[in-house]
Amino acid sequence: MLAATSLSWLDWTAEPESWVAFATLLAMEIVLGVDNVVFISILADKLPPKQRQRARTLGLALAMGNPCCLALLNVLDYSLHGATVLVVGPYG
Repeated sequence: MLAATSLSWLDWTAEPESWVAFATLLAMEIVLGVDNVVFISILADKLPPKQRQRARTLGLALAMGNPCCLALLNVLDYSLHGATVLVVGPYG
């Protein structure tokens, strides 16, 4: 039988590898966020002037909303102790 180890959920904060991984992910998110802004701006400039501002606003909202939704699903998964979180969309 395997011995159970009692690890606190904050034990990762004491490990340097975790902080390096966190800093790497943070840097990647920042770079990809800037990339999204540039991409959305290029595409919005091809639209008629009346639609540009709405396209930029909608594009940035979706670009920021996606990681937030994924983070929320991760928190739900953790709070349900690994139970499968089922997301049913309009085509589900």
